[in-house]
Amino acid sequence: MKDSARGLLLVISGIVLLSFDGLLVRLVQADGWSIVFWRGLLMFIALGAFSLSASSRASLRAKPLPGAASAVLLALISIFFVLAIVHTTVANVVVILSTAPLFAALFTRFFLREAVALRTWLAIGVATLGIVLVFAGSFSASDLLGNGYALLSSAALGANLTLLRRHSSLARMPLIALGGLVAALIALPKAQPFGLDSASYLALGIMGLVQMPLATLLINSATRYLPSAEVALFYLLESVLGTLWVWYVLNEVPATATLYGGALVIATLLVHAGCTLRARPALPA
Repeated sequence: MKDSARGLLLVISGIVLLSFDGLLVRLVQADGWSIVFWRGLLMFIALGAFSLSASSRASLRAKPLPGAASAVLLALISIFFVLAIVHTTVANVVVILSTAPLFAALFTRFFLREAVALRTWLAIGVATLGIVLVFAGSFSASDLLGNGYALLSSAALGANLTLLRRHSSLARMPLIALGGLVAALIALPKAQPFGLDSASYLALGIMGLVQMPLATLLINSATRYLPSAEVALFYLLESVLGTLWVWYVLNEVPATATLYGGALVIATLLVHAGCTLRARPALPA
């Protein structure tokens, strides 16, 4: 399998899983810091035992500073995302997260000196227009705080994908586990985690033990095979899928503009994926 095909399979699978994140956070009846605590702690529990292999430890010892930076960035992504969902609508959050490809492309260009393909810049522009169409008119002044959290999460996401692209030998699983632990420790002083109902604990369990660890592992692993800007581009697909899950589960019917914009995003990603597969030859065995 070509490296590009492997990377596309990883990132698309991860994004589909990740697209349930906003819905699961909405289903938890708790304050933002309690959600961050349980989400991070459960991710650490889910992946910590698998992060103790000799190769994982050697990877972190070889590059301690990039590893620590990635763990902190992962924690910030999680914290800012949850706080954004708590303070504003899911629609606002996912549209702002669609700026992650722009951050990743800029970080890749100016910090890694890695050229960003013209097809990627064009795809970012067209898909962003689709996202604007999907969520046209959804912002208001009262959402400013949540919008700010979402923008910080997007910037941290782009930075982490770029960092992992630069240090491709870093083992992903221990970084995700450490990122969860860092997020839980930051949230603990402000959290009230032990007064939730059973439905909230169930949603947190699915989120922290299965959905987020697996989604993050798949997406971060894709940076071994694709530039960070191309990986981040697929977060635009999360915006569309996340809207569909909320529509189905919470019966929030999207406007016609949402359907047209979502179709534009998906079509753009399909064209971009096809161009990527043709443009990248398979590496010799």
